[in-house]
Amino acid sequence: MHRITKRIGKSYSEPKKGSLKEADIKKVLIVRPNHRLGNQLLLTPIVQEVINRFPNCEIDLFVKGGVAHPVFKNYKQINKIIQLPRKPFSNLFKYAKGWISIKSKAYDLVINGDKNSSSGRLLTQISKANFKVFGDVHEEIQLKYKDYKHISKYPIYNLRRYLTKLGVSISEEALPVLDIKLDVNEVSKGKEILNDIVKNDKKTICIYTNATGDKCYSEDWWETFYARLQQEYLEYNIIEMLPIENISKINFKAPNFYSKDIREMGGIINNVAVFIAADNGVMHLASASLTPTVGFFSVTNPDVYEPYGNGSIALNTNTSNIDDWITAINKILN
Repeated sequence: MHRITKRIGKSYSEPKKGSLKEADIKKVLIVRPNHRLGNQLLLTPIVQEVINRFPNCEIDLFVKGGVAHPVFKNYKQINKIIQLPRKPFSNLFKYAKGWISIKSKAYDLVINGDKNSSSGRLLTQISKANFKVFGDVHEEIQLKYKDYKHISKYPIYNLRRYLTKLGVSISEEALPVLDIKLDVNEVSKGKEILNDIVKNDKKTICIYTNATGDKCYSEDWWETFYARLQQEYLEYNIIEMLPIENISKINFKAPNFYSKDIREMGGIINNVAVFIAADNGVMHLASASLTPTVGFFSVTNPDVYEPYGNGSIALNTNTSNIDDWITAINKILN
């Protein structure tokens, strides 16, 4: 499918200067048909960018699975979330209905959120819109921005380039970070839950020891790292957030908590001093909760998925050691 669809969008001519007026962009579709939590969280920066550029627009999201609803709960500009079923062959009618719905509404602007998504390219192609951004990272972007590979950043660079070509004045402001827009009540509730766990006024370090597949570090690895954290940070609480499977790579040695509600999880994370995890969806949730996040990488490319903003950092454990990790954590805490 990737080979078949990789040329889609190539035939579209470069936008003509003066053919777009910012006030005319009122209906926007952003396409990212992936069900994983991390991929929906990584979509939040381009959504913010569109809102910043076109504050009076309404946005439809084309996604897969139901996680986009809690992620974008507090985004008032989201008009509709078109949701494909996670298992299309078990829900063929609903799946087909989702695709057909794209043709039933005209948009002013359509953005494909992932250049490597075959379905994203096809959906962008068949959508009805005057302006379309397919997601290809142009050479001028690659030469200008060192971080162009990041899956949350290049859609923004692409959109800014596209709008500039249309004659829209674009300032080089900082890129939006991942953000689920926790409200005051969610943060306050998170603080109450955290206080009930630690029962003291010390600052807290939170770890998350699970990940999928090869991204998951061994029990020995986490046991060694946890022991070093205990040694280095006597003045801090160290707690563990547990995954849905209710497992712990440190054998439940730390005070822990568990929740199925990602916004409740985010509210708790927002109240900790630093969140530490391997590359996974919960790492991105911590980043989107505006908490300094340390992401450990061993198989995936940090240039593509690293947490950024709020003092966050990615650490390649193949080329660094435990002393380097402690130095990085100290930099955040200090």
